[in-house]
Amino acid sequence: MNFLDLRPGASVEGDKIPCFRSEEKADKYVYLMAGTHGDEVEGVYVLQKLFNWLQEKEDLSLPLIIIPILNVDGYRSGTRVNSHGVDLNRNLPANSWNTEFKKAKYNPGPGPSSEPENQFLIKLFDKFSPKLILSFHSWKPMLNYNGDCEEIAKLLHKFNSYPMVKEIENYPTPGSLGDFGPEKYNAPVLTFECPTLAEGVTLKGIWEENMTGLKELFASNIL
Repeated sequence: MNFLDLRPGASVEGDKIPCFRSEEKADKYVYLMAGTHGDEVEGVYVLQKLFNWLQEKEDLSLPLIIIPILNVDGYRSGTRVNSHGVDLNRNLPANSWNTEFKKAKYNPGPGPSSEPENQFLIKLFDKFSPKLILSFHSWKPMLNYNGDCEEIAKLLHKFNSYPMVKEIENYPTPGSLGDFGPEKYNAPVLTFECPTLAEGVTLKGIWEENMTGLKELFASNIL
């Protein structure tokens, strides 16, 4: 697949947020993104390997938008939050957004979409309407699906055996992409939670246990 460079976003510190679009044009696009939380290197790695593979596949033709790392400042400094100390996955203007948070790492910011990284993301969504958003994270291995993407979760589960979770028990996520995507754009969101290096796994191992399922997903007619 061939990809075009889109105009990058800018982080709090003014660093570029790279973004790419496949040559296939459509009314709606499948989004692949990672690095919403800067310390979740596992998800960033998996998306990078997937992106490399997609660029090698000349027989694929899909309308894709790829954001390798949204929180570039946090990724550089190894922090979950951005340089304002805001959790970008609590800062989106979903109806659920609120000012309450128990830990600093969940800080939703002074207002919904106050952060430049999320402002950039929303501009992309408005210009290239999302059909599905696949967001790579790392925490507890799971496939957390919001909206109509259970079939995709089932396909991936067949290969990696990660638990399929619709609602995470005792873990509210106000202002999250999982709330915002289906609500604002009618776009289902699959939050792909990879295991973490702290569990004794390697980046290569995480990719290898997900490689077949992800490749099968893009070779299927589900997307």
